[in-house]
Amino acid sequence: MRNVTVKTREGKFGQSIHVGPHELVGDELPEVGGDDRGPDPFEFVLAGLGSCTSMTVKVYADRKGWPLSSVEVLVSGEKRSDAFVARRSIQLVGDLTEEQRARLLDIANKCPVHKMLTGKIEIETALVG
Repeated sequence: MRNVTVKTREGKFGQSIHVGPHELVGDELPEVGGDDRGPDPFEFVLAGLGSCTSMTVKVYADRKGWPLSSVEVLVSGEKRSDAFVARRSIQLVGDLTEEQRARLLDIANKCPVHKMLTGKIEIETALVG
């Protein structure tokens, strides 16, 4: 897995995010003082869950030779006082049987990011320099 490097950028919350050769921009919404130049940190997590879900389901269906032409995943989140709730809706396009659809839902719940977010997470932090 490639390292992710994040540096402050212009504005109150602006961030420059580098992953390998890719540059992304992070920010916050105007209502919390940001300039909305990119997704907020929670939206990046939701994007990771959505893209991993779509990839995992499509790869599984392709391996099985099932007629899945596309996957669309809508992920939303809600911050509550006692938990963060992620809601994921998956649209499967293709001539699939009910059994295949049910199996693909099961596979969606086994995508690596889903497993990471619902499993034990440890974060080790160190100051450098």
